[in-house]
Amino acid sequence: MSFLKVEGIRKEYPGVVALDRVDLTLEPGRIHILAGENGAGKSTLIKTITGLVTPDAGSIDIEGEDALANRALFSKIAYVPQELNLFASMTVAENMFMPFGRAGFGGLAVSRRAMKVAAGKFIERFGMHCRADQSVSGISVPDQQLLQIARAASRDSFGVLILDEPTSSLTANETQHLFCIIRQLCAEGVAIVFVSHKMEEIFELGDTVTVLRNGRSVGTYSMTDMTESRLIHLMSGNSISLEERFQPRREAGEVLLSVEGLAGPGFSDANFSVRRGEIVGFAGLVGAGRSELMQTMFGYYRATDGKCLLDGAAIPPGRTDKAVAAGMVYLSEERKHHGIFPLLSVRENIGASIMDQLTRGGVISGRKEQNRIKNIVRDFDVRTSSVEKSIKFLSGGNQQKAIIGRAMARRPKILIFDEPTKGIDIGTKFQIYKIMQELAEEGAGIILVSSEMAELQRCACRIVTMYDRRINGSFDQASTDVNTLVGAIIGVQESRHVA
Repeated sequence: MSFLKVEGIRKEYPGVVALDRVDLTLEPGRIHILAGENGAGKSTLIKTITGLVTPDAGSIDIEGEDALANRALFSKIAYVPQELNLFASMTVAENMFMPFGRAGFGGLAVSRRAMKVAAGKFIERFGMHCRADQSVSGISVPDQQLLQIARAASRDSFGVLILDEPTSSLTANETQHLFCIIRQLCAEGVAIVFVSHKMEEIFELGDTVTVLRNGRSVGTYSMTDMTESRLIHLMSGNSISLEERFQPRREAGEVLLSVEGLAGPGFSDANFSVRRGEIVGFAGLVGAGRSELMQTMFGYYRATDGKCLLDGAAIPPGRTDKAVAAGMVYLSEERKHHGIFPLLSVRENIGASIMDQLTRGGVISGRKEQNRIKNIVRDFDVRTSSVEKSIKFLSGGNQQKAIIGRAMARRPKILIFDEPTKGIDIGTKFQIYKIMQELAEEGAGIILVSSEMAELQRCACRIVTMYDRRINGSFDQASTDVNTLVGAIIGVQESRHVA
């Protein structure tokens, strides 16, 4: 018997049909993949089956009962969002059992001791490296991710666990640990919904897959009958060559960026260069210092030693304004926190970087702004019903393309892409790869920081590796095998320098 059955769900918002006659059946003890491109309707469906959104039509049955008539049944559906959603100033135990009444710790006085003991059992079960009385602000991002899952699993009554991109901040070993936990919960009879854009995860974990496209159900399939190319075709409606490469097709020019002995928070003694028209990839484990190096180059952190030269001129340390003026743009991996202005429209988000180009005598030319924004939206294929739409309602991939378009409006010399395809479907990934390739061919220098080896091999001319907060190798992508790169990343391979 199915634990949850959804039939004919429809949800319409002004100007858009988010879900149109969608069906979904979840069985206990099975791992169900929910697949689809960004904007396909996955998030709306999840909000519907967790009770956050009421559908305009259709039915939702949980354990054979009508959940729309008895909304208390939605408490049996546990959801772990992609973005971390914790109280940083509270302890691990307090976060795990919020709200306290639901977890049995309510009343006039909350027993912190009992809560700590109960939390300890989940910490041990999920293999977390923290204490129950430790502040969440002091634990690692992977442990915060596991804490969110433990919080969901602490509910005695839940029968469905929905995991939305749960491995986005985890290393390979941490991901495998999480998969062991997922399989254990599955063996205990929990129905798992797993959302991921990483094909290797989908095929490793999934029993069945439901594919959504443009708000509609394409179908539900057994993973034993599925191939990667077929799944991509079902998701996008198009055939994508998985062998396609995106290295610039023109030879790189002179050195554009030179980093010499740079040191700062989380890294030391960094030396590398980027040539005009080149894509340089950066590989390393979580905590290797890649993002800290990029943020220090950009001036977000102040360098403690060394220098960064762009077109032969030094960028003053700790000055993001000077870095931008010199022609450097940094696109953060945390686009929702550091990339977009969520309360502003697409037009306002893109236009924020070019106000000086649109202003004359202190007055913004509305006509010039509209033309520039529409051109950027068209050139970077930002899919939105209107440039006046709030950017927070766009899919992750379209938010990312809007940010790239905003960056390119400044005509930068160096673009730093930090995990640019995090949480993005494969079709949009390939669009972003193409954008990077074209920017490099136009003469920009590109730095691509990525945790996906396939992504680096597909796009980069050279791959710089980092281990233990230092650069330990630079490899020609075309002549280097994966084992060599992985060896450098984990610190067991001798480094090799390629000019």
